Amino acid sequence: MQNGSVVEAEIAHFNALAAEWWNPDGPMRPLHQMNGPRAQWVGERAVRVAGAGARLLDVGCGAGLLAEALAKQGFAVTGVDAGAEVVAVAEAHATAQGLDIAYRNTTAEALVAEGMSFPVVTALEIIEHVAEPVEFLRALRALLAPGGVLFLSTLNRTPASYAVAKLGAEYVLKLLPKGTHDWRKFIKPEELARFARAAGLRLTDTAGLSYSPFTRRFSVSRDLSVNYLAMAVAV
Repeated sequence: MQNGSVVEAEIAHFNALAAEWWNPDGPMRPLHQMNGPRAQWVGERAVRVAGAGARLLDVGCGAGLLAEALAKQGFAVTGVDAGAEVVAVAEAHATAQGLDIAYRNTTAEALVAEGMSFPVVTALEIIEHVAEPVEFLRALRALLAPGGVLFLSTLNRTPASYAVAKLGAEYVLKLLPKGTHDWRKFIKPEELARFARAAGLRLTDTAGLSYSPFTRRFSVSRDLSVNYLAMAVAV
């Protein structure tokens, strides 16, 4: 069953992980490991465009890893997700941390229908899980205030990503539950650029998120072969 960009099977999969989302050694361990570098990359660029303390919408926020990191940087964060269970966990965790984050169990398309807009929109690690990437990007573009900036992240569809992010993470190292990713839905940077153009967006910056098995940490790099970040503006 699909509703707009939402694939119900994907929502159910991540809702089932809600209780373990904030466990740094649990099924979301890779997200915990990459959260610091990706939040810093996004935050630095968002401040340059929208200024400190700007209103920021985090689409597909899950249980709030990125939302909390960006709130701690001073952004006024609204987080939305189609999964009710993960939103409940996000709300409880933010309250326990004393963070003022507005969470909603809704979709990007629903916010567009409400006429909402934000100077900064983030949608990290979600576009590879939606039903129609171009339609999803159109919704994100509609949520951008004039002069706003959009941040995306996803997985490249390469032999390296299949070995590392699919086989390695799900079956060998068991960092992620089996079935978390469908490698066929991974998106090459040139495909993302094409999807963005079709949605009225232009990519202005990209960067890789590379994992070191020696330090067990992610860092921002020039290697886009597995995980990568992208920045886009409306045209």
